[in-house]
Amino acid sequence: QVQVVESGGGLVQAGESLRLSCAASGSFFSIGTMAWYRQAPGKQRDVVATITSGGTASYADSLKGRFTTSRDNAKNTVYLQMNSLKPEDTAVYYCMAIIATTSRSGNVMTYWGKGTLVTVSS
Repeated sequence: QVQVVESGGGLVQAGESLRLSCAASGSFFSIGTMAWYRQAPGKQRDVVATITSGGTASYADSLKGRFTTSRDNAKNTVYLQMNSLKPEDTAVYYCMAIIATTSRSGNVMTYWGKGTLVTVSS
């Protein structure tokens, strides 16, 4: 059973920083790309950042310069450092991981965490 669990959300004031973590656990062969998405109330879920297994990161254009993602492959964990937070960053932040459950070709699945709420007050 593979699990993806986010942590680190909370209530902060505008201008402050927050670091989210997402850890994958269970029985699997390898983890490929991991990503962060967010969904604000009444809006669709949008990608925030992605990072490959080799550490290449990409970001939503509107978030470049404020958000940074990184990963620790030894810990099966991805991080999202969020700086200079704004009220419009308020959302549930979700982690996504593409995981090969076995070494056999084709046994790749996408797993989602349940999300962690980030609230930024003005």
